[in-house]
Amino acid sequence: MTDVKRAELIFICLMLLNGFVATLNCTSPTPESLFSSLEKNLFPKKLLRPVKSFSSPTNITIGITVVGILGVDEKSQSLTTVLWQVLEWDIEGLSWDEEECGTKRVSVPREKLWVPDIHISEFMDEDKSPNTPYVYLLNTGHVYDDKPVRMVSSCRLVIYNFPFDIQNCTLTFGSYLHFATDIRMIQGPTSEEILQESQDVLVTNGEWELIGISVAPSTLSLDVGSYSEIRYHIILRRRPVLYVVNLLIPSCFLITVDLFSFLLPPHSVDRSSFKMTLILGYTVFLLIMNDLLPVTGDTTPFINVFFSISLALMVASLLETVFITNIQYSSSRYSAMPHWLNVLVLRYLAVVVCLPRTKKSNRKTFFHDSSNREPPQNSGITNISAFHLQSVSGDTPPAKPNPTLSMPALDELRKLSRDLLAIRLQMDKHFQGSKTSEDWQMVGLVIDRFLFGLYIVFLGVSFITIICIWTLSNS
Repeated sequence: MTDVKRAELIFICLMLLNGFVATLNCTSPTPESLFSSLEKNLFPKKLLRPVKSFSSPTNITIGITVVGILGVDEKSQSLTTVLWQVLEWDIEGLSWDEEECGTKRVSVPREKLWVPDIHISEFMDEDKSPNTPYVYLLNTGHVYDDKPVRMVSSCRLVIYNFPFDIQNCTLTFGSYLHFATDIRMIQGPTSEEILQESQDVLVTNGEWELIGISVAPSTLSLDVGSYSEIRYHIILRRRPVLYVVNLLIPSCFLITVDLFSFLLPPHSVDRSSFKMTLILGYTVFLLIMNDLLPVTGDTTPFINVFFSISLALMVASLLETVFITNIQYSSSRYSAMPHWLNVLVLRYLAVVVCLPRTKKSNRKTFFHDSSNREPPQNSGITNISAFHLQSVSGDTPPAKPNPTLSMPALDELRKLSRDLLAIRLQMDKHFQGSKTSEDWQMVGLVIDRFLFGLYIVFLGVSFITIICIWTLSNS
């Protein structure tokens, strides 16, 4: 056994001195002849890295093409893609004559050759890539390994600008075991070529759009040594049309309806019931559309802030309506308005909201109670009234009126006059209202108009701010 091991070591040393593989000789230009030479000179050495000296690194040229973007999971912070991965390297010392062996390249089983252990550092699921059992071997010793890769990789997703967000996911290719002194990663196509080819062959047209790819070599340094890597940055942009149509536009419609509900008069329409219906409808809308919103524990999407502000505005609008309705319907039970409130609201704030104070009627009703006084005996009004009453009754008026006969008629007239005056006072109080009640109702109208203006201003500022933030974030 010792002699056998010594012979193997001598053979390996000779191969290292003369090259990893000598030039192949084919007896005829047939596949059988070529594979017989490969079986004899190359395939038995598949366990060795194909270099003349162990101090020489193997250069692995890598190139990728993004074929499909299957999805982005915000909750697990992962990206699922399908790539075409191309690896190229040289087997030092291997060559054959194209005319002698009958071909320039040949496909050989992958397990017959040494294949570098290239992996993706962000890989976070089992390998579900299709099996490709063959690689191309050229007559110059160049190996061309092209295979599809379906991978689930980790990606730090920033969804603050959802649904107008842009994600930058990294794919790092490098050897899992070999140090940079053994395997050195070489960049293949440029980032512009990769992007152009990926956009030409991209077969998915889903939620995400590929807008950029950048590539740069990097080195991972550890205590035991350094690893050569190639890092790709895949830049994706979400297509926001679905979320704008299903989330933002309906929300804006409900906010607009709530805004115009201020035009409903609170004293004649139950505005609070209308606003409560809007709030319930908006809550149901958010519950139904909750599945479209991203779920993550890192940052809160700005669209959630938008929905919270919209709901808060609706609730504030409802509280304002309750307050104004209470003033309108309970003004008759309030005490006299303080002077400072009268001046602040009815004199200054009413001018700001363009709601001038209505002028009151100057008509006054006076009641003079003369029940305790006896009318003069020879009053002209008494004589006329008695005469008039007797004329109406059809009796012939006497030549000289009798005061004793006219007193009951005068008492009835005085009683009727008092009743009419009381009815008139009650009607005036009903239609004109007391001064205190009118002032409080005017305060309610002025405050309602003022809060309506504040609602419009705050709503406009909020929407402009949200649009600016989304625009600046995307730019």
